[in-house]
Amino acid sequence: MAAMAAFAKYCRLVLVYNLAVILWGALVRASGSGAGCGSHWPTCNGQVVPPKPSAATLIEYSHRLSSGLVLVLVAVLAIWAFRLVPRGHPIRLAATLAVAFTISEAAVGAGLVLFKLVAHDESLARALFVAAHLCNTLLLLAALAFAAHQAGIEAAPPRATPLPGGLANQAHLTPLIGGLAAIMLLSATGAVAALGDTLFPAATLREGLAQDLSPTAHFLLRLRAFHPFLALAAGAYLLYLCHRPLHPATRPWANRVRLLVLAQWTLGPLNLLLLAPLLLQLAHLLLANLLWLALVFMSLSQWQASEGRLVHAPDGRAPVTWRSSEQEGEVVAEASRQM
Repeated sequence: MAAMAAFAKYCRLVLVYNLAVILWGALVRASGSGAGCGSHWPTCNGQVVPPKPSAATLIEYSHRLSSGLVLVLVAVLAIWAFRLVPRGHPIRLAATLAVAFTISEAAVGAGLVLFKLVAHDESLARALFVAAHLCNTLLLLAALAFAAHQAGIEAAPPRATPLPGGLANQAHLTPLIGGLAAIMLLSATGAVAALGDTLFPAATLREGLAQDLSPTAHFLLRLRAFHPFLALAAGAYLLYLCHRPLHPATRPWANRVRLLVLAQWTLGPLNLLLLAPLLLQLAHLLLANLLWLALVFMSLSQWQASEGRLVHAPDGRAPVTWRSSEQEGEVVAEASRQM
């Protein structure tokens, strides 16, 4: 159990580090430093360590170094997971997904550089790459959250009986999956909207609205205008999910989702009124990622109570194995007979 607790703590640290890397990546985009290393990857301007780097080069180069460390940290997580738990365990699945999404994250980032979809590029290809980059990032965070959540459960004091089922069932999981899809779509449009703010800055709010509503507006500006309406709809749906009957273990995460939705509804209009200053953009992105993680943990808690449960040995030792809800009844019955 001590080893599982240490692994759970490591998973959370890797998750927090990824959030910091994501914010630094947003700084690269907002500051126009994406071309700081030219069109070279993985080298920077053709060199491993660029001499006399400019400010843009330092920002981009440091982001590459921090992103490279993510690969090392996730590799350690995967090796640890495979040594810690047996074959077929959910933690192994989470670690495998984390490695896969880390590699694809690096591939998308390399594509942005190698195809020169950085700096002042206004193409549709760049918008698609940015949206794909953001979606992949969310999936990576979800995989790390999955590992941290499951490890945290197994590191907790064991239960002699499974978690109560109550209202947790498949019918209550499906709307949560819809909520995750809505947040992913919203985040993708938000990334494209932020790109529009960077490429087409406005001096005043009136000028920004005129840009968005112009019949000849660039497609990035049209998407920027669409994003606030999608945010209202997605936020309302999440609030609806939080008011549905939930398993008791899920309610604390539902409360966090509520607070984060309201915080985003406050920060979003403020970001618009103040013409998207850098600090507000970073704060908006951080809250968006925290909202995604809160919804992921909320969904994992609901799923844990309905589909998969940990069955512990009758003598209170570590979990015997991971079992599905169909297998659980037989195992618990057998454990009861042994007691």
